[in-house]
Amino acid sequence: MKTIKYLLMLVICTLTTIVAAQTNTEKASETVSISKIEGHIYFLADDVLKGRETGSPELKIAASYLANTLRSYGVKPNPDSGNYYQKVEMFRFYLNEKIDLSLNGIKFPEVVAFDIDPIDSEENAVYLNYGLEADYNGKDVKGKIIIVKAGTPDALDLRPALGSRSSKRELAIKNGAKGLIEIGAFDQVIWPRFKHAFEERVSLSEGNKEPLPLHVWVQTSKEKLDKLGPETINIKIKSNGIQKEILQSQNVIGVLEGTDPKLKDEYVIYSAHYDHIGIGKPDAKGDSIYNGARDNAIGTTAVLSMAENLAKYPTKRSALFILFTGEEVGLLGSQYYVQNPVLPLNQMIYCFNTDGGGYNNTSLATIAGLNRTTAKDKMINGAKTFGLKALDIDDVAPDEGLFDRSDNVSFAKVGIPAPTYSTGFDDFDDEINKYYHQAADEADSIDYDYLVKFYQGYILSGRSIANDPVRPYWIKGDKYEAAANVLYGKIPEAPIKN
Repeated sequence: MKTIKYLLMLVICTLTTIVAAQTNTEKASETVSISKIEGHIYFLADDVLKGRETGSPELKIAASYLANTLRSYGVKPNPDSGNYYQKVEMFRFYLNEKIDLSLNGIKFPEVVAFDIDPIDSEENAVYLNYGLEADYNGKDVKGKIIIVKAGTPDALDLRPALGSRSSKRELAIKNGAKGLIEIGAFDQVIWPRFKHAFEERVSLSEGNKEPLPLHVWVQTSKEKLDKLGPETINIKIKSNGIQKEILQSQNVIGVLEGTDPKLKDEYVIYSAHYDHIGIGKPDAKGDSIYNGARDNAIGTTAVLSMAENLAKYPTKRSALFILFTGEEVGLLGSQYYVQNPVLPLNQMIYCFNTDGGGYNNTSLATIAGLNRTTAKDKMINGAKTFGLKALDIDDVAPDEGLFDRSDNVSFAKVGIPAPTYSTGFDDFDDEINKYYHQAADEADSIDYDYLVKFYQGYILSGRSIANDPVRPYWIKGDKYEAAANVLYGKIPEAPIKN
């Protein structure tokens, strides 16, 4: 009997020694496999979830899958609620019927409303070219509807034209107009995505009464756009206005305690959004479910892979796993979390987010904010160890502001260093556009051999950050450094002196 006990103790000690002797690289690679990755992505991108739209019953099914997966790994639940959910209440604003619009007797069926109150009117509107400040000179538009070309003479494409939307709106309000109609001839590939995104909007607040009760964008042909020009245009417009409803959704949250007596009070957040855009316009094959395998079942699976790994091989620092709802409708899940954290924000020393619209270069891991924190080398080495090159997203698309367009920015704004680790791309080309917010983004279109390396690099990077005795921080001079100094007490908050 003593011999058996001795042998058992010897086996246990040997196994403990082997586990302890494993390197971070070995630990990062051990828990990742194609079968596990496929299992998660094929479920999350299945047609039965109908594109995981925010607030939908199908997104709740996805949340249940994520919660129970975390539970199966031994990850502890949200300490605030006692389960794996954080309830998020949102408000949905939408049109339940199309806007009926004609100008000088010509119908314009492609209309997107930013704001519109109930209206049924035929009246004369004022044409103001691009609706810039100089275009108002000598014009009385008080109480009238203004019709303008979208964008500016130097920025006619949809994305840059969006940049002038707010200033045009302010000018219309300043001059007393009651409505603003912007008309453009936009790219036929990009317009449907824009229209789908803005046909309904979701917010964390009910909002206030807008001072401009009519603001819409209209898509037309260049031929029709060029014919605009008379100072007075007859307009017929009918709409029952924007409707409002409450949406109930949820973030999914889990926690693992670190192993170091002191460092376990510090947390690394591992995050991704798990929602997508739901059902949209059918493609050439008649498929109308936008499954979101790349965006963002890939990112969601990265967090699950990290959770499985850290549950088996904990790091010195603790881990907080957050899967966000509402990213596709304005980063709302992450905004809500930052406003309602379940653990103190100043204990969160890093947010390692993962998100992406796709990939076109399987030799890369493309990272928004790679060069902006002192953990840069950890991510470069993590990717390199598994055969990938880490590339800063600003080196690919410096004018797109992609760092500020995913959930990481909600944490960056309060000071938490927060890059986004994404699949490899080196250009906004046809390979990206083929899948980004398209029905073609299916689970069976993904390169899973590449994802194995991608996830291993993500896990190793996260492990290296979580085990480093030196805390990561923003590179000196970064625009979010000042917020970090306040959050972490690097500098005192001083009263403003008059």
